[in-house]
Amino acid sequence: MKFRRILAALLLAAGAAAHATDITVASTTSTEQSGLFGQLLPAFTQATGIGVKVVAVGTGQAIDIARRGDADVLFVHDRAAELKFVAEGGTPRRYPVMYNDFVLVGPRSDPAGVKGQDITAALGKLAAANAPFISRGDRSGTNAAELRYWKAANLADHKGSGYRECGCGMGPALNIASAGNAYVLTDRGTWLSFRNRGDLAILVEGDKRLFNQYGVMVVNPQKFPQVKAAEAQKFVDWVTSPAGQQAIASYKVGGEQLFFPNAGTDN
Repeated sequence: MKFRRILAALLLAAGAAAHATDITVASTTSTEQSGLFGQLLPAFTQATGIGVKVVAVGTGQAIDIARRGDADVLFVHDRAAELKFVAEGGTPRRYPVMYNDFVLVGPRSDPAGVKGQDITAALGKLAAANAPFISRGDRSGTNAAELRYWKAANLADHKGSGYRECGCGMGPALNIASAGNAYVLTDRGTWLSFRNRGDLAILVEGDKRLFNQYGVMVVNPQKFPQVKAAEAQKFVDWVTSPAGQQAIASYKVGGEQLFFPNAGTDN
């Protein structure tokens, strides 16, 4: 009996030690809704013994969380906003980690005739047709990219009467578009994981402007002493290491790779 109590105590202590420290990662919804974190984070925890709590919101909101010092790691996809965060002293360094691309999806019949590779030409046709378009409208990385494309098409203030902002994540935006046979810009990773497609299909892809880079960074412990800097750096080091990069590359849905590792680049 005594031996069993000792063994139980040892097992309990081992379990506690395995997750003695948890870090908080503020991230974009696409890393979670695509299912990537479901594969990536357990592998990290197994390798390091560090647990991970995720706050999955739009990139703009995730950066706001990091600006308040309420996260240890920031993992997002809006390079301009990330570089601004670096310039503000929010992090000592930004690390490129992976990429995929954005795609424009819409009704398979494509009543606005947008199908092709040119995203700005497609938006011009949507505006001219007053076609139903669902914008996330939530300051996410996807929303920021979408607004850049409207601006590049000289249509920032003339998006057509079918334009609607949902103020929601990528999954809900896709659900709304599916229910209403509307057009919507999405990251490919979330699209490949999305099951409620209805009559939606990819209509615009392949434009180099649709490139979608992700960055990861430790929130600055000099500004926020509560940040678990050592553990956060272990996360960044692991996710940009060969092991972490392989874990990203090996994540597939229906045989299709969702994200492509590119740590060490200047993206």
